[in-house]
Amino acid sequence: MKLTHSFAAPGPAEEVWEALLDPERVAPCLPGATLTSVDGKTFSGEVKVKLGPVQLLYRGSGEFVEVDPVARRAVMKAAGKDTRGNGTASALVTFVVGDTVEVETDLAITGRPAQLGRGLIAEVSGKLVDQFAECLAGTLSSVDPDEVAQQQHLRVVPDEPIDLIDTAGVPVLKRVLPVAAAAFAVVLFVVLRRRRQR
Repeated sequence: MKLTHSFAAPGPAEEVWEALLDPERVAPCLPGATLTSVDGKTFSGEVKVKLGPVQLLYRGSGEFVEVDPVARRAVMKAAGKDTRGNGTASALVTFVVGDTVEVETDLAITGRPAQLGRGLIAEVSGKLVDQFAECLAGTLSSVDPDEVAQQQHLRVVPDEPIDLIDTAGVPVLKRVLPVAAAAFAVVLFVVLRRRRQR
C-alpha cells in the first residue's frame, strides 16, 4: 500500500532535514512511540496501538538505507511485529525536504489494523502526519539550548497508545455505524425467526 503526504517545512530546510535524520529528536512527535536505542543509522523502538478495546504493541527496528544531503532525500526502512503475534508492519519511507516535506510510504501490514482498509488507513495516516508536522514545528522553534539537548537525548517518550479509531474520528463512524446497524438487523431477524418457530 503506497501513501503520499506533504506538509510545509516548519523551519529552514536544512534544519528540518537534520531533525528528520535524528530519531531521538523526532521520536517525541510520533504518537504511541517509544525509542529504545540508536546506533548510527539504525534504531529500535516500539509503538503502542489501540484499536477499539484491543491494544497492540509492535516492537521492531529501522535504519536509513539512503541519505542524500545534496538533494535532502532519505530512505528509511522499518519493520515491527506485534508482541502477541497479532500482526506485522513494515514500511519503506522516502522523504524529500525543500519548501515542503514530501513523504512517500510503501506500507505493508497484517493482522487487525489491516482490517481497517486502505481508505481508512490513508485518513488516519494523514492526520498523524499533520500532528507530526505541528509537533516538529514546536520542536524546531525552541531556542532554549538545554531544552533542545534534552529532546535530543530523550529515549523514552510518553507511551500512551495511539488510538486509531479516535484518530480517524467521524470517517470511522460513518463506516462502522452502517455495518453495525446491518449486523444488528441480521441478529434481530434471527432471534425473531427462532421465536416464531417455537
